[in-house]
Amino acid sequence: MSTNDLLLSVQNLTVAYGAVEALHNVSLELPKGRIVSVIGPNGAGKSTLLATLMGLMPYQGQISSGLIPTKRKWRVETLVAHGISLVPESRELFGQMKVEDNLVLGAYSRYTQGHRDQAQSLEEVYEWFPRLYERRQQYASTLSGGERQMLAIGRALMAKPSVLMLDEPSLGLAPLIVVEILEIVQKLRDAGVSILLVEQNARAALRISDYGYVLETGQVVLEGEAQSLLHDPQVVSSYLGMKA
Repeated sequence: MSTNDLLLSVQNLTVAYGAVEALHNVSLELPKGRIVSVIGPNGAGKSTLLATLMGLMPYQGQISSGLIPTKRKWRVETLVAHGISLVPESRELFGQMKVEDNLVLGAYSRYTQGHRDQAQSLEEVYEWFPRLYERRQQYASTLSGGERQMLAIGRALMAKPSVLMLDEPSLGLAPLIVVEILEIVQKLRDAGVSILLVEQNARAALRISDYGYVLETGQVVLEGEAQSLLHDPQVVSSYLGMKA
């Protein structure tokens, strides 16, 4: 695999909060055109992993991407400018702003680079999420949980990312909405957006993924093709709610 096809490469990543290690020697890869999931229980370090990958945490180890020149510092603005976006677990929407205004904010990085294609990007997001078009003049605070998740993903797409990192997109959503959101994630992959999916809902994540990593107490304890992990006795007994 060429360097350009490896959109994220993490080698021996260690992150600590003071004296407490949240991640220890974590290594993973996100190749172009794939959905890679990271599953594990609460407190495993999944959100810390994404925060670190977005340049928000100091770390030891190596993080690289075929999208980013090696001399550039690993910072949020650098990542977004080069096509890596995060949809955080908290979604971080502006509740007192309208849906469309929240979306336009997602294009800010491209605007500062001289791009003036936010109108086209809006149309594309509305094609992905027709419900957002219907609610474009509503305040974000009035949306349902599923609609807020759609808005958070749509805002990230306004930056036209090559890599989209999703932190617990199913959190707090009804099962039918989870299915809808994850179907869209699959379609985004098919449209050329590579996905790093962090999820506590292991079954849902693995069903749509190409490859998966199991994170426990800050360490990768298992990895493999997603369909193999779905039938792995250790994963089945620990995460899928049934006996092996």
